[in-house]
Amino acid sequence: MLALILAGGGGTRLELGEKPLVTIRGKPMIEYVIDAFTTAGYEAVVVLSHKTPFTINWCRARGITCLVASGAGYIEDIAEVVSIIGVTGPFFTCVADLPCLRPETIREVETRYRESGREACSVWIPRELASMSGCRSSYAGTVNGIAACPAGINILRGDLIDRPQDELLLLIPEKGLAFNINTREELALLRSMVRGQGKP
Repeated sequence: MLALILAGGGGTRLELGEKPLVTIRGKPMIEYVIDAFTTAGYEAVVVLSHKTPFTINWCRARGITCLVASGAGYIEDIAEVVSIIGVTGPFFTCVADLPCLRPETIREVETRYRESGREACSVWIPRELASMSGCRSSYAGTVNGIAACPAGINILRGDLIDRPQDELLLLIPEKGLAFNINTREELALLRSMVRGQGKP
């Protein structure tokens, strides 16, 4: 299954340049995400925009497959790339600032998605867990009666990209999924947590 890694945003909240290239233990955040998908056995394609020229150069220098979308917005860029590539079946989408994503979690998401028979899947974490991790989301919902925040990893169908898709709301209480890095405070917290460890 294809995995689209969305890395075309300006990263204005973090104010440290292009967010995908901000490092954790000397390694760009986007590299952790790409490695998680490739280790799990998926083909990763990085979706970029004119807002991320250094990330474009970083990908090209390493031979990482990437496409430059118009940068009109998260959903719009996904739809644009799906049209360019010609994706018809299910595919992953994931933000580039989820450095603690694990290959095992990715495989679990696909398994649960396949078992559900739904058209799409969105991954959520309990809001309480996100708060305990020091991370905050401006968006929240309810999954199985539990207040939750989106984790930034989803599965969509390419042939249904032009309409809302019937989705499985998958709640995964995994602390690492709370680290969708958007602020300097979240970045500092994660860096302090992984200091002395081999990886996030």
